[in-house]
Amino acid sequence: MGRNESTRSHDGHGHGHDHGGDTTSSRKLAAVSLINVVGFVVELAGGLAFGSVALISDAVHMLFDALAYVMAFAAASIAEGYDNGERWSYGLHRLEPFAAFLNGLLLLPMVGFILWESYQRFLDPIAIGTGPTIAIAIGGLLVNVGSVVVLHGDAMSLNEKGAFYHLLGDAGGSIAVIVSVLAVEVTGIRAVDPITAALIAAVVAWSAITVLRGSGEIFFLKTPLESGEIRAHLTEIEGVDRVDDFHAWQICSQITVATVHVETGVETMAEAETVVSRVHDALDRHGVDHATVELSPRYADRDVHLDTHCH
Repeated sequence: MGRNESTRSHDGHGHGHDHGGDTTSSRKLAAVSLINVVGFVVELAGGLAFGSVALISDAVHMLFDALAYVMAFAAASIAEGYDNGERWSYGLHRLEPFAAFLNGLLLLPMVGFILWESYQRFLDPIAIGTGPTIAIAIGGLLVNVGSVVVLHGDAMSLNEKGAFYHLLGDAGGSIAVIVSVLAVEVTGIRAVDPITAALIAAVVAWSAITVLRGSGEIFFLKTPLESGEIRAHLTEIEGVDRVDDFHAWQICSQITVATVHVETGVETMAEAETVVSRVHDALDRHGVDHATVELSPRYADRDVHLDTHCH
């Protein structure tokens, strides 16, 4: 039996497949983006007008998520337009991690600004317009609740789930602003406002670093799978004698690609095709969306084979 190589897309990410679900997800993200941009403008204006740095911090938190949704929507829309292009092997789906990385990078200076303003306000606290600030914070909370309603469903996409949990965090930020303003009103300790702002900024910074790390892992081709577990699973397949080489990486957060070279002792093409199909099915169960399986005969002298075969 000669060398056998097979490539298969497993779940609709291959060329020519329907992206109706992605389009629906993009529309939801676009709606949430618009809602959050409006909320950001209102909270920022209110924070500047009524002297609450905590409200400004929450506005930046909302802006971060809004930018993430806008970039995800734009990246998905552009990627869909190039999904079947011959010049782009996997379309432009790499725009998703690029947009996420850019978003996280741009957020860090904003966090620095909030921390600096919080420090200045801590040293020299100013009076806060309690009533208007609470009203705006409640409005921000309603924005988050409305966004959650838009996204919530029986089957949310990965992007929608990410946005959903971010929105829960935003809601927590709005609640923190409300509590801090009430605390200032009751206790008279104005330092509560900048302390709350610094805490929200810390949460935003953690989110930004998480996004930077996640997108960086995609760019530097970190495998998203348990390679050892997959190798062990593949070697249990009837007809697979050895898993000689296995690599897996991500094009974006929703497309995982893998290549695997296995050795086999089968002798006919029909048997070889069966082995390849089983390997594809196993990779599919492990979350691989697009796989290339290379099948070759078992070598009696493996050292000679390795000297002549480039992995």
